[in-house]
Amino acid sequence: MRFLLPVTLALCAVPIASAQTIDRCPIQPGTHCLSANLRGATLPKADLTRADLSRSNLSGADLTEARFDRARLQRVDFQRANLSRASLDRASVRGANLSGANLSRASFSAADLQGANLGGADLSDANLSGASLRYARMPSAKLRGANLERADLFGADLRGVDLTGADLRGVRFEKANLEGANLTGAKLEKATFRGANLQACTGCPAPVAR
Repeated sequence: MRFLLPVTLALCAVPIASAQTIDRCPIQPGTHCLSANLRGATLPKADLTRADLSRSNLSGADLTEARFDRARLQRVDFQRANLSRASLDRASVRGANLSGANLSRASFSAADLQGANLGGADLSDANLSGASLRYARMPSAKLRGANLERADLFGADLRGVDLTGADLRGVRFEKANLEGANLTGAKLEKATFRGANLQACTGCPAPVAR
């Protein structure tokens, strides 16, 4: 038995999994990687909760169902990234570039997207309830069926945006540019449009005469 003991211990040993690392950045909750190059990374279902990836490059990355809840993502490049069904609840995404990204069914509940570029992004059925999108640039974005209840879109560029069937109850559209937007079938109870550009907007309320 004295000679069998080391063999038994070896068979019982379980290797400890380490976090995936890209450009010296550990892909794990709470990671701190400023200006990391994660361009084109394949990270479906990655857990980056409370991570700080500010100014990093994630363009073209596969982030399907990834978790970025309460993460710091200021000025991150998400161009053409796939964030379908990803969770970014209460994340700080100020000034980030999400142009052309797939954000369908993603959740940005109470997220800070002030000044973000969402031009041409697909936000179909996304959850943006309570999100701040002040001065966000969203021309030609697709938000069919999206939930924007109580979102703040003050001064946002919404030219040609598709908001058909979206939940826009309590949304603040003041000073926003909705020229050519489509709000057909959207829920508009308690939404405010003071000072907004509603030229050629389908489904928008009639402009108030001055």
